[in-house]
Amino acid sequence: MITENKITEIFCLADDFCKYFSSEIKKHQICDGKVHRNKPGRLSDAEVITILILFHSKGFRCLKHFYTQYVCKHLTHLFPKTVSYNRFVELQKSVLLSLTVFIKEVLLGTCTGIAYVDSTPLRVCKHQRILIHKTFKGIAQRGKCSMGWFFCFKQHLIINDKGEILNFMFTPGNVDDR
Repeated sequence: MITENKITEIFCLADDFCKYFSSEIKKHQICDGKVHRNKPGRLSDAEVITILILFHSKGFRCLKHFYTQYVCKHLTHLFPKTVSYNRFVELQKSVLLSLTVFIKEVLLGTCTGIAYVDSTPLRVCKHQRILIHKTFKGIAQRGKCSMGWFFCFKQHLIINDKGEILNFMFTPGNVDDR
């Protein structure tokens, strides 16, 4: 069970990381000469990241149920400025890169001597639409797994015997699992 102190610790780590990450992104951004609005939202990036980490660690299956029934009702003292579920789903997209880097740099587990490796396909489109698919043209590839042929990417995952993620990687579908 995750206590309030652990939630606060995760938020503090995420907040420190988001501040550093956003400053680094701003240093390396290309300016287009236009003035952009940078009004902060009600939920900060660190809060969104913390809620997503809680969702995956609590064992809930449905994000909507978790957010509306658990976060908005029982964690209002930790997240006082919650937004609607639809707005939260929109905010997830904006923190995808920072969440991925945060997990890769801060939250990976330690090797205990026993590790399990597996990969799963992340399908891009149906088999009949491969030739007309334009979004991931040249990036996604055809591959084969135990379930048959697919056109997609593969997610490779290494976990230890405690269930902690040691490392992960996304590759085109034609990359061998080994």
